[in-house]
Amino acid sequence: MKILNIAVGIIRNPQGEIFITQRAADAHMANKWEFPGGKIEAGETPEQAMIRELQEEVGITPLQAELFDKLEYQFPDRHITLWFWLVESWEGEPWGKEGQPGHWVAQNTLDADKFPPANEPVIARLLAG
Repeated sequence: MKILNIAVGIIRNPQGEIFITQRAADAHMANKWEFPGGKIEAGETPEQAMIRELQEEVGITPLQAELFDKLEYQFPDRHITLWFWLVESWEGEPWGKEGQPGHWVAQNTLDADKFPPANEPVIARLLAG
């Protein structure tokens, strides 16, 4: 059983839009939309991992982040712990640095069905405002 710790950034601009990216066709949960992020490496805190992942994946450097939620999710083949960080201040402009599609979407139009199931509680909180 794989055990994964994932740090995720919910990048929200002043207009209330959130930047999302699409998972690769060959990845677990292929082609689903996601909040950018990735695995926490040995010796990293969840916050350090989130900053590194956002620099690598979408080319921004978070200036301020607040822990929004921490969830555990069990798949048949893996157990994941997700650390969701709300990022509302950053340097740079987010884009799909690894070739992945990415775009801004209004927070109130997020569709949990288009994301991996582990994101559902976080999307429900975001939709509730």
